[in-house]
Amino acid sequence: MTATAISIGASDQPSRRSWARPEILLICAFVLAKLAIHFAFNRGYGYFRDELYYLACGQHLAFGYVDQPPLTPLIGRASRVLFGDSLSSIRFFPVLAGGAKIALTAWIARELGGRAWAIALAMTASLSCLVYLGIDNILSTNFLEPLFWMGCAYIVVRIVNGASPKLWLWFGVLAGLGLENKHSMVFFGAGIVIGLLLTPLRREFTRKWIWLGALIAFLIALPIVIWEAQHHWATYELLSNIAHSDKNVVNPPLEFIKQQIIILNPATFPVWFAGLLWLFSARAGRRYAALGIAYLVTLMEMIVLHGKHYYLAPAYPMLFAAGGVAIESLLRRSWVAWLRPAAIAAMIATGALAAPTIMPILAPERVNGYMKAIHFEPPKSENDHTAALPQILADQFGWPEMTQQVAAVYKSLPAEDRAKSAVFAQDYGEAAAVDFFGPKYGLPPALSGHQNYFLWGPRGYNGDVFVVLDWPGDSNCHEFSSVRDYGPLHISQWAMPFEQSPHIYVCRGLKMPMSQLWPQVKKWM
Repeated sequence: MTATAISIGASDQPSRRSWARPEILLICAFVLAKLAIHFAFNRGYGYFRDELYYLACGQHLAFGYVDQPPLTPLIGRASRVLFGDSLSSIRFFPVLAGGAKIALTAWIARELGGRAWAIALAMTASLSCLVYLGIDNILSTNFLEPLFWMGCAYIVVRIVNGASPKLWLWFGVLAGLGLENKHSMVFFGAGIVIGLLLTPLRREFTRKWIWLGALIAFLIALPIVIWEAQHHWATYELLSNIAHSDKNVVNPPLEFIKQQIIILNPATFPVWFAGLLWLFSARAGRRYAALGIAYLVTLMEMIVLHGKHYYLAPAYPMLFAAGGVAIESLLRRSWVAWLRPAAIAAMIATGALAAPTIMPILAPERVNGYMKAIHFEPPKSENDHTAALPQILADQFGWPEMTQQVAAVYKSLPAEDRAKSAVFAQDYGEAAAVDFFGPKYGLPPALSGHQNYFLWGPRGYNGDVFVVLDWPGDSNCHEFSSVRDYGPLHISQWAMPFEQSPHIYVCRGLKMPMSQLWPQVKKWM
């Protein structure tokens, strides 16, 4: 597909037109399909590790946390208050955000000059995108990220098309909220700024509105900055620790790009790559080259900083939209028009084929065999993810059983010991599971040195009696006068292997003051 071919039939500037009824119905149909997929399959296994942690953070509302800004914990808290604790309740807002992402993809395609086929191609790519099927199925910092990134991209397109520069104020609102959602908004924002500076849009910097928008973004994000300053730039410390560890998979540039193709759905590659070419090469597309530059800058940032493969995922709806416009123009001749429905069918078929590797569709015992049968497995993003299932599925197993076994040990203690005993976990997943499932067993709130649990401190416990989850040979129990090993956990075989190996210990008589021990348990990694 050449740049010349892509530009055939493209106009210099799409004219503003009213919404046609078929376009509205088309968008509604795709949005409803997206909602139906997730409402059908977001209750299949169990709570995801990070979901439990965000819910725990939601019980400690703050302007910041060690490993994320405050928006996701706030949404988790709101979900519980409004709808309850069920899986479908916790995941209600991610499903809605997934539907909004489909609509936003369509709006961008239409604003770029696309008509019905362009809109359909773009929405199909977004609907069948594997990484979106995963992130829209659980509560995380990722489900809102594409809306903030692409909301900003949509405003750039509107301004290119002659909309009022006052829209920069809304850009600032979206960028600020994006920062309240995830720190990665900084990287895409930097890409947008460079894209503006390298195109005729640099003229926008001579107007007050873009600077007022920047001020709005800063003011919205200011509470995070204040929190970070008060906590000695905790997030930077965490990221520095991760960078100097072997936790994350580090991919060379070509492998990182290859994994983009895999996690997005290989059948969508012609669409988003055509969109990238169109933004730089087509007569109509070059007007919006700032978006292509923003993508490439963000891509380079992720490669240089060794970001996980899915960190770039929020940028693709704008490329799906541009690709829809490019392919609609290229395939408008009758003798090749059949390729448009063929492209839609290929994306849907490939997405449906791979969906069970990232969503709880099949029984867990069938997933591994299924992946072998279709010769497809989602790439790993962390080195210790060696479970039989992909990490996004494996981390949805084991938490209720783990908590129940901890509760059984806790209840076996004499009443006077239970009154002063704490539960200590080695990571936020274990601790958050105890906090979520533990109350019905009468368990006290969990302690941990991991991530934000460290900042919540020992909660008044003095170390007389601890029920500890820990790995044999790597235990902190030597800090106590007496230790009893109650044996290993017996949880689902589908859980992450390192969650199947801890033992439950009862430790008594801390040898040092809790104030002296607590700094030693800090684990920001």
